[in-house]
Amino acid sequence: MTYDVIIIGGGPSGLMASIAASEAGANVLLVDKGSKLGRKLAISGGGRCNVTNAGDIEEIIKNIPGNGRFLYSCLATFNNRDIIRFFEGLGIKLKEEDRGRMFPVSDKAKDVVNALVRQVRKQGVEIRVNAPVKRVLYQGDHVKGVELKNGEIIGASTVIIATGGKSVPYTGSTGDGYAWAQEAGHTITDLYPTEVPITSEEPFIRNKELQGLSLHNITLSVWNPKGKKVIEHEGDMIFTHFGLSGPAALRCSQFVVKLLKKETIHTVLLTIDLFPDKPASLVAEEILKLAAKQPKKAIKNVLKGNIPERMIPLLLRKGDLEEDLTYAHLPKKKLTELAQLIKRFPVQANGTLSIEEAFVTGGGVNLKEVDPKTMQSKLMNGLFFCGEILDIHGYTGGYNITAAFTTGYNAGLNAARQAIRVDRDVVSQ
Repeated sequence: MTYDVIIIGGGPSGLMASIAASEAGANVLLVDKGSKLGRKLAISGGGRCNVTNAGDIEEIIKNIPGNGRFLYSCLATFNNRDIIRFFEGLGIKLKEEDRGRMFPVSDKAKDVVNALVRQVRKQGVEIRVNAPVKRVLYQGDHVKGVELKNGEIIGASTVIIATGGKSVPYTGSTGDGYAWAQEAGHTITDLYPTEVPITSEEPFIRNKELQGLSLHNITLSVWNPKGKKVIEHEGDMIFTHFGLSGPAALRCSQFVVKLLKKETIHTVLLTIDLFPDKPASLVAEEILKLAAKQPKKAIKNVLKGNIPERMIPLLLRKGDLEEDLTYAHLPKKKLTELAQLIKRFPVQANGTLSIEEAFVTGGGVNLKEVDPKTMQSKLMNGLFFCGEILDIHGYTGGYNITAAFTTGYNAGLNAARQAIRVDRDVVSQ
């Protein structure tokens, strides 16, 4: 059997591509090597599925540091507001949480996955699971279809590769699509982990002194070897047995990876600001006032309730202050240094966890070789890409999934239009 459009990969971009292509009138086949569709989607947002972000287009682009500007054309056709309307049209009520994150009211990712799969079926898309693709078939400068690993050949006017990156491989994202893109002449930019926990060999990390401690509303900064701030992110983070995790750390991770590679250095300096809205002078002044009110109390007890308790011994150690010092014996210069330490607590990072343990893959199909308006390859007629296989990556918070849905919609729509046009040309001949 021959199809207008074959979509390889049943993740968010592949499911959206299936819906857009079938809605445009194409005869669509969706193939996935796994037993279930939407496996990565089902675990996204901590199992709640952050379907998009409510910010304006510029905010969306800003939060996709990995080539977000490429998405302007896609978002002009199908943006985050369209995504919200789309899901609400499927009966999935959404709610807005902090930083514009949009979740299903039910807080269940499976509701989102089920609604998408239901719509795919409703629109007549043929679905084949447990159907791993061996290769995409090309003839000259045209796509001809796909060959499954069982040897079956399936013809198609257009093929959409929506196989994802190399992150979270147990959901099926094992980088299969890169080789098929390369066979069509595409280049794959360097792949690296993004939105991934950061590792450190600091003694206090190794001895698990702060393991499990969560910090809220802090600022985490990344510095280059010349002492220039590369990026800073405000939010929450957590100390782990190997380093740092949580939203602020995940957002900073790609900059750690890039600096280690670019500068050929062994560690990257990160600093944590426990009070981003206060200057160091005010922090010092407040500590002094607290100590003056309780002159007989040891400094370690004065700080309790104002500084995360488990950090106090470490801060005092780094600031060369005795834990039992009282107000009368508190050196003012040391107090100033302590305030600066609270504002710039240093952590030397030596890397991140692996790309397989990352939430998102950085790098992918070179965007110079893809038409941003249609998502079609500039090198192979009838070949389209969408989702994480592309060299596009954003922060957590609904930005990556927005990129997946918008590229998926545009790839599906334009693949269908092209296939139907090809069919008409064949009939007219």
